[in-house]
Amino acid sequence: MKRILFICTGNTCRSPMAEAILHRLAHQRRMTIAVRSAGVSTVDGLPVSSNALNALRERGIEHKGSSKALTAEAVEWADLILTMTAAHKRDLLHYFPEAVDKTFTLKEFAYQDETLLGDILELEGLYTEMQMKSALGQQLTAEERQRLLELEKKIPSFDIADPFGGSQSVYNSCSAEIEEALHKLLDKLANRR
Repeated sequence: MKRILFICTGNTCRSPMAEAILHRLAHQRRMTIAVRSAGVSTVDGLPVSSNALNALRERGIEHKGSSKALTAEAVEWADLILTMTAAHKRDLLHYFPEAVDKTFTLKEFAYQDETLLGDILELEGLYTEMQMKSALGQQLTAEERQRLLELEKKIPSFDIADPFGGSQSVYNSCSAEIEEALHKLLDKLANRR
């Protein structure tokens, strides 16, 4: 059984929607998947946004639960960690670098191909190099900076925008974007069996 952990900021909008929608889609496809969600900047026990719950209800999905802060136990539990944005991915990997091989943004994992994956890994390496050099009071070389800029322009955004504070239609759009990526995710997992 695949264990998937969804990550967003507060675990009150995007990641709970992803968790609930994936439960439903996996059940419909008769796939056995364990799913959790957590936030990189939250505390346990906050209510899920009412607009997120409404977006789920419009899909016939009920969600019970409240926010959970990201823990080492959750990271260790997961076979696959899917974040809503690249910033969430970087935050998670800052604290849990050992999870690098199983952490992706949802859209990155769902839509990736081998060429794109190579570009992403190269870009991640350049970001790491930049952080290391910065900590040592150094800078990237001109060639490294140029390559970083080329890769940033070449790689599409894999972020799912935060609907927090938005209207119900913003939440509905966000949940539709998540659901589309989850269909691709399940297709990919089904093909790996």
